[in-house]
Amino acid sequence: MNYWLIVNEAAGDGSRGEHYWREHLEAAGIEELQVRLLGDTEWERDVAPGDRVLAAGGDGSVNRVASVCVERGAVLGVLPSGTANDFARNLQLPEDPEALCRLVHAGRTRQVDAAWINGNLFLNVAHIGLGTLPARDASQQRKRRLGRFSYLLTLAQRIGLQSGIHGRIECDDRTVEGHWLTIAIASGAYFGGGHDIAEARIDDGLLDVVAIRHRSWLRVLIAFATTRVLRHAPRHDDTMVHLQGAQCHVRLRTAHTLTADGENLGRMANITAYTRRGVLEVLSERLDSSQPATSTAMQDTPSEAPPVARQSPGAP
Repeated sequence: MNYWLIVNEAAGDGSRGEHYWREHLEAAGIEELQVRLLGDTEWERDVAPGDRVLAAGGDGSVNRVASVCVERGAVLGVLPSGTANDFARNLQLPEDPEALCRLVHAGRTRQVDAAWINGNLFLNVAHIGLGTLPARDASQQRKRRLGRFSYLLTLAQRIGLQSGIHGRIECDDRTVEGHWLTIAIASGAYFGGGHDIAEARIDDGLLDVVAIRHRSWLRVLIAFATTRVLRHAPRHDDTMVHLQGAQCHVRLRTAHTLTADGENLGRMANITAYTRRGVLEVLSERLDSSQPATSTAMQDTPSEAPPVARQSPGAP
């Protein structure tokens, strides 16, 4: 078994690179490391089943390394180094780097879900509509200066440009149709730098689809505030729709931009997503289902886009 340290030197503010993580990993007892840059490709062919592949980067880097781990039967370790680091939140990893590296050395693993949308793996969230704007427009300089709040600023600056999208959403045995402001398809609970979806988990074998109807901004804000308090979409108001299922289909009247874990996948009118339960092995303690969530919002932009989109295994 080998330990691989895959580093994205451009992640976050650049302070958590190879030297930073090597020092903490060696202090935890991991001294034999195969270190590679994320942008290289040779390491992907050399990873063997059971190897520990540690991704030092943001959510986009983790996405890329997770794809390799699924393909090669390796174990993913997450060393959060980006702006949002939402997959680390989904795994409930310790924020302290020393504690995290001790966990990596201990070698305890869990099985979690991975999802695919139009053939591309994603771990956190895919977006259609308004939620795609920050992923496309937030500059690297702004992200380094303002962190995850850069996404909110970018969204606020562009919010007047959205006129809504017409579409039909099918999720297992439920179907809704309407004029939407944004549609989010999430694999786990956390996205957008710590926002969450109530009752969602990374290991439940379900996608969570949250769609916001094109209504007045006052009505949308009330729906958000109510959801945050109640921990579910308000039942007396259909402004926010929450569906769950192992797979979903979105049919749009016209093509719109689709993003997944921050990567722009292009403009599409027909979108299919599904999840595979427990297909990804990760270094993690037992996931605590009783851990309280901290906030709710339906705008997401992971901190970086993975350089290479991976194709899915056969759809269910």
